[in-house]
Amino acid sequence: MGDFLQTMASRSRERAAGVPRSFKSSDFDQAVVPLTLGEFDVIAEIKDRSPAAGSLAGKGRSRADLARQYAEGGAAAISVLTEPSRFAGELAHLEEVVAAVSGTPVMRKDFLVDSVQVLEARKAGASGVLLITTMLSNAKLREMLDCAWEHGLFVLLESFDEDDLKRASKLLDTSPDQDRAAAGQLLFGVNTRNLRTLAVDVERLEKLAAALPTARCVAESGLSIPDDAARVAGLGYQIALVGTALMRSSDPATLVRSMRDAGAAKADA
Repeated sequence: MGDFLQTMASRSRERAAGVPRSFKSSDFDQAVVPLTLGEFDVIAEIKDRSPAAGSLAGKGRSRADLARQYAEGGAAAISVLTEPSRFAGELAHLEEVVAAVSGTPVMRKDFLVDSVQVLEARKAGASGVLLITTMLSNAKLREMLDCAWEHGLFVLLESFDEDDLKRASKLLDTSPDQDRAAAGQLLFGVNTRNLRTLAVDVERLEKLAAALPTARCVAESGLSIPDDAARVAGLGYQIALVGTALMRSSDPATLVRSMRDAGAAKADA
């Protein structure tokens, strides 16, 4: 791992160490909202800050209002950054979004390194979590996936390069991961932003298209307009995760809807 990802992993381990290890059954009373997918979908992201783009929190627009606009536009799920040091996130932001959009699944996006953070997300009302392949050993990834499956959460498993993607794809050789992928609960993501260096490789989605597993695949980062959605749909991705463009949009509901429509039209072509 490079400097940025290594720093994020270290800070995440520190946060995980501070989470109580005992949970009550009542901690998980909030319903898990199932992920329902169509021909092409958008996971719409809420983040107050990006290390690359700086502050994204708009004045006079709450996270709850933004989440409702995402849901209005037909977002399949809402991703909420909970990392505090570089993204100005916290679990309270996720709880706020969950309360605002009862019918849309909410995903915790963070640099998770321990199953206790999956349980922490579930307690906060998350219906899904993002896991980063390169940050986790095979044993730790297995442990965290099993924890997610036990609690009915969907997982977006993120990769940055071909080695990551091949390692992630091997999960499809075994059950229950194969069944989860077939049901759309295990998603495979390719991030154009390398979180080791923060550099963006705009060609990565195309470079890795041939290595995509036979499952729902998510194009992450650098997608801003409907044409971007159409382009990645043509490469074989069925979902776009969109953050900065939506945070900066004056009409995020329309942008979500237009990206979904453009991707679906390309998928149909």
